[in-house]
Amino acid sequence: MAPGLRPGEARRIASGTAVAISVALLFFLGFRALQSLSRILAFLAVALFFTVVLTPAVDYLQHRVKMRRGVATAIVFVVGFSLLGGMGYAFVRPILDQGQKFADDLPHIVDDAQKGKGPIGHIVKRYKVDKYVKDNKAQLQKNIKNLGTPAFGVVKSIFNGVFALVTVLVLTVLMLMQGPNLSRTTLMLIPDPHRERVRRVAKDAGRAVSGYMAGNLLISLISGIAVFVFLKIAGVPYAEVWALWVAFADLIPLVGATLGAIPTIAFAFLHSTTAGIAGIIFFIAYQQFENHVIQVSIMARTVKVNPLTVLVSVLVGVQLFGLLGALLAIPAAGVIQVIARDSWDYRQARLKPEPTVGADETPISETA
Repeated sequence: MAPGLRPGEARRIASGTAVAISVALLFFLGFRALQSLSRILAFLAVALFFTVVLTPAVDYLQHRVKMRRGVATAIVFVVGFSLLGGMGYAFVRPILDQGQKFADDLPHIVDDAQKGKGPIGHIVKRYKVDKYVKDNKAQLQKNIKNLGTPAFGVVKSIFNGVFALVTVLVLTVLMLMQGPNLSRTTLMLIPDPHRERVRRVAKDAGRAVSGYMAGNLLISLISGIAVFVFLKIAGVPYAEVWALWVAFADLIPLVGATLGAIPTIAFAFLHSTTAGIAGIIFFIAYQQFENHVIQVSIMARTVKVNPLTVLVSVLVGVQLFGLLGALLAIPAAGVIQVIARDSWDYRQARLKPEPTVGADETPISETA
């Protein structure tokens, strides 16, 4: 015992030290557990998001069309996969056709290249590619043999992606089918004075997410149609492929429009300089129209999120979940905004009949 300390004080210090060490140890173990379960938690978060988005469609079929919830869930998934499959087919088929055409023409291309004929032959002859290949034959063969190592990594990444997709789909199906039961059970765990408030806020948050995603999908559809029409008029081939690419890219907040425009414009330049310049003008004009007219008209019915909040939420989403995180970031920010607004109103003792969003405190029912 330290000199000058009474027995009671020493016991209190020892007890406090033990409690502090125990709390720190529990915090460390909890942190390590979260790290170990981060992948599973990510799957659950993504599945929960898709559940929130698809629940209105399942509820409509269950309550309005009088279907069983399992049948309604199956129909929603079949329709969704059919649409995705159709878009994927439209995107991949032209690429496969051109790949097959290239494979059929490859012997003639190689023969012309060796004879210095054709566009590739002129490049081979001008830059003496054949001499370079002959002088570095051993090194090139070694590099080709080493291609197997990164290929294994690619296969592993594809397998992990397929596993993640299947896991998220199964979790989403189960959450959709058990959604009402899970909601009732969760609400029963909340004290009676707060139960109705939590139920109402959760419903409004789900409405905000569904409204945002519906608006975002509509904007992407409009952008894809506009690009398809422009490319057809400009005579650029594979207009449907590039239109789908722009529509998919436009789903990504902030940078999606640029990601969609750059390769499309580059391909237009390969077709002709005139088409490339027209593409630049078109995308600049269309982005101004989308940002100031289409988004204002469509997103006025969804949750209004501050631009700084949008940027921060997208950065956080990308860091946590990559590309998918960027897609989920703004809806998540909208949900947080609904909850924060309701909490603020509650603490100010002026709880409203429903939460509001934005600086003008617009009721959530008027934005979704």
